[in-house]
Amino acid sequence: MFKDDLLKGKSILVTGGGTGLGLAMSHQLARYGADIWIAGRRQEKLDEAKKELEEHGTSVGTVSCDIRDPGSVDAMLDTIWSDRPLDGLLNNAAGNFAAPSETLSHRAVDAVLGTVLHGTAYVTLGCGKRWLKEGKPGNVLSIVTTYASTGSGWVLPSAMGKAGVVAMTRSLAVEWGGRGIRLNAIAPGPFPTPGATERLAPDPRMVDIMKNQNPLKRFGDPEELGNLAVYLLADGSAYVNGEVVTIDGGEWLQGAGQFNFLRKVSDDDWRKMAAAHKKS
Repeated sequence: MFKDDLLKGKSILVTGGGTGLGLAMSHQLARYGADIWIAGRRQEKLDEAKKELEEHGTSVGTVSCDIRDPGSVDAMLDTIWSDRPLDGLLNNAAGNFAAPSETLSHRAVDAVLGTVLHGTAYVTLGCGKRWLKEGKPGNVLSIVTTYASTGSGWVLPSAMGKAGVVAMTRSLAVEWGGRGIRLNAIAPGPFPTPGATERLAPDPRMVDIMKNQNPLKRFGDPEELGNLAVYLLADGSAYVNGEVVTIDGGEWLQGAGQFNFLRKVSDDDWRKMAAAHKKS
């Protein structure tokens, strides 16, 4: 789709890059020549991902980090910058589960917001401060969701956190754009991964409902998401700043609120979903 060397010479950090969509996007970035840093909390997963990504022939670094902890974020960025400054940041790390909002504890809310909103802000600000201090350009791409702007029942902490990331993206695009740093976001619709599916739609019937409510009658392919990330992190998109690009097959146009169909779930099914979430 792109020239093989489109991202050659660029160093890009992908948070949550060891598994799921983060790993899929890392593959696309490496495929087009980027040197990759992947960050996550489980070093064994990072090591496995590193072996996969190195098959593209680019440099791959790993760093264990809990982005909810500002000290851990600073240590991660110090490690990366000791090698060379980053050119781009892909904020992908997230957390989510489906539940009736009245059942949420403060710990459940904090767990999601700590990663989705606070962690994303810590990494973004950490990179931005370094770029500004050094007078270097930078590029931040954050993965949000279609319901960041529409809202959605049963995923309240995630909707709140992702909406905050959209606000951060648009605010800093104005504040930092003239200083060489641009920020954009991607709002994906359903791109199922094993971990996310177990937490959000453990019942196969829910998967069928989600697929059938999409105008294209299918889920997204992770490679399609990766290609969009490649474009927005490449120099060819240099005039794109402060945008939230939706990639969902037109789903939100058909019915806002990706998980609003969960109003059909019975109390018994909610108990089963809660048990499945605890196991995962």
